[in-house]
Amino acid sequence: MLRGLAILSFALLLSACETNRVNRDFDATRDFGAYRSWSWQEPGLQYQPDDPRIKSDLTEQRIRQSVSDQLDQRGLRMAAPGSRADVKVQVYLIIEDRQQMISTNYGGGPWGGGWGRGWGGWGGMSETRNVDYKVSTLQIDLLDGKDGKLVWRGSTEQVINTSQITPAARDAAIHQTVAKVLEQYPPH
Repeated sequence: MLRGLAILSFALLLSACETNRVNRDFDATRDFGAYRSWSWQEPGLQYQPDDPRIKSDLTEQRIRQSVSDQLDQRGLRMAAPGSRADVKVQVYLIIEDRQQMISTNYGGGPWGGGWGRGWGGWGGMSETRNVDYKVSTLQIDLLDGKDGKLVWRGSTEQVINTSQITPAARDAAIHQTVAKVLEQYPPH
């Protein structure tokens, strides 16, 4: 039971990391209302690390479709083939290994030693261990189509869920993440 509580506390800690805080930055001197069309800055999706377990045509297809859908909802249309787009889009999927030190205290209590062993005031146990996990970062960059300079960037990171996930769940997760990143584009 004590080990179960330790695992539960770790799960709660990790779920706190899954709040999907989004970081955004943009060039305030740009007129984002003038941007009407977009295209991919190839390679449209870059993976870090370039690992075949991460790099997948299926993942790329999901991300490209989600970005396209979200930009369309924001009034940006895919540029016609052969024409110059107002904005070029490049996406990065970054996977990092991270480690968290977790300490769990068993027994003991806040009452001090006056109540005797039966009340837990004397001697509890403590366990500390390192837990390895993976974090994914999805970063979307928008570059000006004329000068190639970065004009807007949004990113979010979340702990990777290693449980079995269906293709439909992957579609939904990627769509939701891309929507969250692009939620405040264009900047106000």
